[in-house]
Amino acid sequence: MANLPKINIAPSILSADFAKLGQEIHDIEAAGADWIHIDVMDGHFVPNLTIGPAIVKAIRPHTKLPFDVHLMIEPADPYLEAFAHAGADIISIHPEAVSNLGNSLIKVRNLGKKAGVVLNPATPTSSLENIMDSVDLILVMTVNPGFGGQKFIDSQIEKIQIVRQKIDQHIERGGTKIDLSVDGGINVNTAKLAVNAGANILVAGTAAFIDGPSKYARNLADLRNSTMAEI
Repeated sequence: MANLPKINIAPSILSADFAKLGQEIHDIEAAGADWIHIDVMDGHFVPNLTIGPAIVKAIRPHTKLPFDVHLMIEPADPYLEAFAHAGADIISIHPEAVSNLGNSLIKVRNLGKKAGVVLNPATPTSSLENIMDSVDLILVMTVNPGFGGQKFIDSQIEKIQIVRQKIDQHIERGGTKIDLSVDGGINVNTAKLAVNAGANILVAGTAAFIDGPSKYARNLADLRNSTMAEI
């Protein structure tokens, strides 16, 4: 396995207090967050409704951290420009939610943003064929998307390993850096598994925001320390 970059933690604001979202983002940044993960759900592609471009735009002034926007919407293409203009830094899409994945990724990059691909537990890694040159991030879902607080699906560890191998091979061929993110059921135990399998970005919802703002720094430190012991 190639040398991994720094492990970054991307708290998912799906687990934050929506009544004071700007303050929550400020507090989680102060606690040591590296990115802010934003789950966008449409009640169609996944069984839940969350936020749209207007909310992303509203919270953008509250932090300079990268906004990692995960689009769980179908179709995704009509909304790429809106989320880009709202302040997304990374826009990740599901292969199942677009008609031509390669074209959608190129569109994201042409908007000046980093492009991500999301693999659900049932999505094969073959979806990555022929698009690695257009990708900046691959997100492996370790739960079925739609709700926070779910249990980590252990069978996805092998998928993380396979994706890491594909990324390393891509880099060995002269390709650009690709981050490998994992989302779903991440805590101090499963974070170790994900990092050992090759992830360098950990999306954490409940584990980041549990017990309120006074514990955010502890929560993120616990996650980070749990991975350092296993690298």
